[in-house]
Amino acid sequence: MTSVVLSIGSNLGDRLARLRAVVEGLGDAVRAVSPVYETDPWGGVEQGAFLNAVVLADDPTLDAHGWLRRAQEFERGAQRVREQRWGPRTLDVDLVMCSDGGREVTSDDAELTLPHPLAHERAFVLVPWLAVEPAAVLTVAGERSSVEKLVAELDPADRDGVRLTDSVLR
Repeated sequence: MTSVVLSIGSNLGDRLARLRAVVEGLGDAVRAVSPVYETDPWGGVEQGAFLNAVVLADDPTLDAHGWLRRAQEFERGAQRVREQRWGPRTLDVDLVMCSDGGREVTSDDAELTLPHPLAHERAFVLVPWLAVEPAAVLTVAGERSSVEKLVAELDPADRDGVRLTDSVLR
């Protein structure tokens, strides 16, 4: 059984509908969904705010690269265009981490890096993840750290840029 932590976000068009489409598209594979947060853009590109959430899902038929293909299918379905790094997007679906049979999967190939190499720096990933899985752990530079600790280590301005909304995805 593979399990995945997906970070989903959108800042173009009907942001909430795009996030809901991912959750609906995953169907019975969804184990848990975080609350929805509105977040300041990350990466220094001038743009509108994102809606972000984290989805925990399981699927015995997918490996890490299978999850990557599913994520890319969702992005293509939302007509995602990759014109500018960290720029505006209809939908972003990132694999934060994957486990197989309870064992963390690592990957450092040209297609997929796991765990996600920047997740530990992104409040818009960590805050929703912590909300849905309080005991979550992420490997950073070969060391396992609690997501709670990683959130505490973030710049307070970054944490404050992640604001809980009243929206729900399921």
